Parts: sequence; structure tokens; C-alpha cells
Amino acid sequence: MIGILLSKLKMFIRNPLIFIIFTVMSIVFALVMGGSNLEGNIQIPAYAADESAKESTVGEAFNEIEGFAFNWVDEKETVEEEISNGRAEVGTILREDDFQLIVGVESPNAGTVEQMIQRAYTKKQRQEQILEAARTSGTMEADAVRTELEKAMTKPIFSMETSYFGSSDDFEFDSTFHTLFGFALFFVIYTIGYNVLPILTDKKDGLWDRMILSPVKKWEMYVANLIYSFFEGYLQVLIIFLIFRYLVGVDFNGRFAETLLLLVPYVFAIVALSILITGLVKNVQQFNALLPIISVSMAMIGGAFWPIEIVESEILLMLSKINPLTYGMEILNGAALYGYALEELMYPVSILLLMGVVFMGIGIHLMERRHV
Repeated sequence: MIGILLSKLKMFIRNPLIFIIFTVMSIVFALVMGGSNLEGNIQIPAYAADESAKESTVGEAFNEIEGFAFNWVDEKETVEEEISNGRAEVGTILREDDFQLIVGVESPNAGTVEQMIQRAYTKKQRQEQILEAARTSGTMEADAVRTELEKAMTKPIFSMETSYFGSSDDFEFDSTFHTLFGFALFFVIYTIGYNVLPILTDKKDGLWDRMILSPVKKWEMYVANLIYSFFEGYLQVLIIFLIFRYLVGVDFNGRFAETLLLLVPYVFAIVALSILITGLVKNVQQFNALLPIISVSMAMIGGAFWPIEIVESEILLMLSKINPLTYGMEILNGAALYGYALEELMYPVSILLLMGVVFMGIGIHLMERRHV
């Protein structure tokens, strides 16, 4: 078994092209699709149709909003382009007395942004009403009223703390985490699948029959191939996460070590799924045709390309329950985005382990029964 592992490692060192391609593709897609939120704040393109809106209380209020970064753009079309290209969830067009919200992804963030902008306009209108009342009454100069108002806003008599809560139907959406996790889990399917494929080709070429005549046992041949496939798949996701953690600056909300640990059951389930696919097909051509169909379907149904929470089809939601990628996304989002404890993630972990055992058992049985 050790000899088989060493030979595969040597082959990997000599020809790492497939591994490099899928690793680079995962990083590029995650950077491009999730680039709107790499600085930790949700990026919101904002266009001021009326320059007074940018320079007034509304513009000043934007700088004080935590968790959101308003990026001023020079043209209205730029906001629409940012939304249509997926680089931002929501954008806004500001006028003197009102605003327009442009939503690309339906999420709680859109409602939160709308409330914050509305609050800024309400604050601006309230100040204008106070100044107008002072000007009308004539009891105090408008400049003096403005000075006193600014002083009162700087040093208020009392302070208030605000917090938000969501119902059980709400969900948090972070474009950086979602694209990073989604594309990493999606492309690793190809890496693992093409590492399991040599089992099929070696059996058809008679290599396994010759190896069985040696002291190597058949179970050792299976285990060596599966360990190597697991190692290369896990290494790919590990490299991607390390790059985003230490080069891009994504801190995983302090759960980086837990995230790496929770990758293990998902990679194991994908190795087992690849064994099952290998057992179902008869030749390499069928494998090359079936793997992209299954992987893309898993990504679409499992929430890698878009949040599964926005899916309303009961059929798709039912299919997602037998999709390993669904539980992989649930585990990673639960740890990094929602901050769940490891005990709370045992259910999806258990499902992935169960899927892995079932897939692997059926896949090996099919390959042995057909004597491929």
C-alpha cells in the first residue's frame, strides 16, 4: 500500500496540471464573484444624482454606518453595471429629497440598507424643519440654530444602543464566504473525480490483475487510491483557504481552524461519490460525460452558485437533501458565518459520513460485481 501511495505522489509531482488548473479556477472565481465584500464590509455603489445629497447630512451619515461601505460612483450606469455583474448585492441612486434602491440579490441586506438610507433622509429632513422653524419664528438666527444643533448632535444628552434581530425565516448572506465556499467545494469534485478514475482504467488495462498476483492485497489497493484522492482533494481546498486567509485577508470570523477540520467529512463524501460514479460507468468516455453533469447539478441544487434559502421549488429542496454539497455548505456557513459550535454541526457531519459509507459500499460492490 505504501508503494502505491509513493508512486501516485511521484506522478502528482511530475504532472500536477489538473490540480493546478482547478485550484486556480476556484481562486479566480471566488475573487471575481465575491470581490465586492473582501474588505469585510458589504460594498454598496452609490450615485448622487444631486450633488447636494452627497454633501448633506445624508452623505455624512453613510460614513458612520458600520458593516456597509458606500462607494461613490460618477455615473448612474456604473451602479447598474455593478449590480448586473454580481459585484454588489444592492446599490442606490440619491436625489435631494428621495432615493432609488437597486437590488440584485434578494437578501435581508437590501431591507437593512433601505432602512439606513431612509433614516439618513429622515434625519436630514428633521434638521431642515428645525432650521425652517427657527427662521420663521425669528427668535434665533438660522446660523446660531445650526451651530447649537451640531453641538447637540456631537454631545447628546443621552445615548441609545440599537440592535437587530431576525426571524427563523431570515438568513445571512455574505458574498465572500458564499463564493469562496461554493466554488471551492464545486471544483474539488473534479479534482477528486479524476484521481479516482485511474481505478477504472487500471482495472480495464489489467494492471490490477497483475498486482493481485503480488503480495499486495486488493483492499490495500483500494485504500491507497482512496487515501491519495482524499489527500489531493483536501490539499486543494486547504491551499485555497490559506490563500484567502493570509493573502486576501478573509478572517473566517475567527473560525479558520474549525473550518479546516469540518472539511474532512465533505472531502470523504466526495471521494465516496467518485467511487460510485466509477462503478456506474463502463469506460472513461462515460465518466467524462457523467462527472460534469453530476457536479454542476450538485452545485446548482446544493447552493454553491446561489443561496439555497432563495430556492422555492419543493422538488429542488427535496433533491438537496441527498446532495453532499448542501451539507458541505451548511457546515462551512454554520462555522464561519453563523458561529455555530461544533456540537451544533454534528447533524450535517453525520449525514456526510453516512453518505460516504453508503456511496463507497455501493460503488466498490458495482466495480467488483462487473469485474471491470
